[in-house]
Amino acid sequence: MLSMELIVIKIKIKGEVKLKTIGMIGGMSWESSAEYYRLINEEVKRQLGGLHSAKVIIFSVDFDEIEKCQSEGRWDEAGQILGVAGYSLEKAGADFIVICTNTMHKVINQISEKTSLPILHIADETAAQIKKLGIKKIGLLGTKYTMEQDFYKSRIQSRNIEVLIPKENDRDLINNTIFNELCLGFIQPSSRENFKRIIEDLAGQGAEGIILGCTEIGLLIKQEDATVPLFDTTEIHAHGAVKKALNI
Repeated sequence: MLSMELIVIKIKIKGEVKLKTIGMIGGMSWESSAEYYRLINEEVKRQLGGLHSAKVIIFSVDFDEIEKCQSEGRWDEAGQILGVAGYSLEKAGADFIVICTNTMHKVINQISEKTSLPILHIADETAAQIKKLGIKKIGLLGTKYTMEQDFYKSRIQSRNIEVLIPKENDRDLINNTIFNELCLGFIQPSSRENFKRIIEDLAGQGAEGIILGCTEIGLLIKQEDATVPLFDTTEIHAHGAVKKALNI
């Protein structure tokens, strides 16, 4: 039997809520894609209450195939694979797309060539949250591709936010931790301590906050591990998807 509170909620929202269908390009890695799914559904429930959950279509790729394209510099091929995923999501009925990884936003233009659906860019959503706090200088952690190349940093810098990245040996450490531990589901306390040190090093260089610019890093590092604000891109992107799905 429905409680009075649930009945009131259902009456209040009846005929008013039209959830858009979120198309997720996931599997890079599946651990972080699972976080996306959890966060999106929790936020829909928080917004709407009752038994509401998100309308989601997931196209989950084989990450081994994508990682080989990354490491061998075959970005066009990776873009073709994700473009097929985007096209499939459109045909399946998605209203817009989220790419559930920071690094593969490098090929967002190739994905856009295969689908007419809008793509919610993870760096734009993150930059908007950084601007809300008035931060002018931010540290960036992620894969070496994300930290070193311009496809991601330029989106942040276009908002008049300076981006700092760790020194080279720390970039290698972060990259190895992501691919050899976090993407495999391993959470090592020693790696958490290394990340905490790197975060403090960037804060010492003037970073007023840190972007967790890989969707797996949030599995390892939480706000209590840092003395400056952390911007978990997985959470930010997932919540942004819900706002777009609800037109809020």
